[in-house]
Amino acid sequence: MNYWLVKSEPRSYAIDDLAQDKETAWSGVRNYQARNNMRAMRNGDIVFFYHSGTAPLGIAGVAEVSREAYPDETAQDSADDHFDKRATMEKPIWEMVDIRLVRKLKEVITLSELKKDPLLANILVARSGQRLSVMTVSREHGEYLLKRV
Repeated sequence: MNYWLVKSEPRSYAIDDLAQDKETAWSGVRNYQARNNMRAMRNGDIVFFYHSGTAPLGIAGVAEVSREAYPDETAQDSADDHFDKRATMEKPIWEMVDIRLVRKLKEVITLSELKKDPLLANILVARSGQRLSVMTVSREHGEYLLKRV
């Protein structure tokens, strides 16, 4: 099993939305490294759901991968904000995964808490300049975080 972190601005899609939906397609990712991270995701992998672009920044819930990477149809929908004219059925370029809620946290584990915890000091999301919407979480950090939630 691997661990991942996905970032979303709550005004776009929040942990409350996932709690209501139970499962969702993680679509609209338009960064090659983030896409490659999704390609590496496997069913059952743990996903930490991170709220960005709002206060408080931080981990708001835990999900799991419920469907491995497949073509992101939003890239081929000209009415969608994530449309990419280069994407075709033959060469979709962008992919998405499905995630299913495991649990919503009672309180967000804030970015400042992550940075202050010596056992999480090197977690990618706490490093300056880390802007990926889908990033890896080390086994050590993932197991430690699961004990906290």
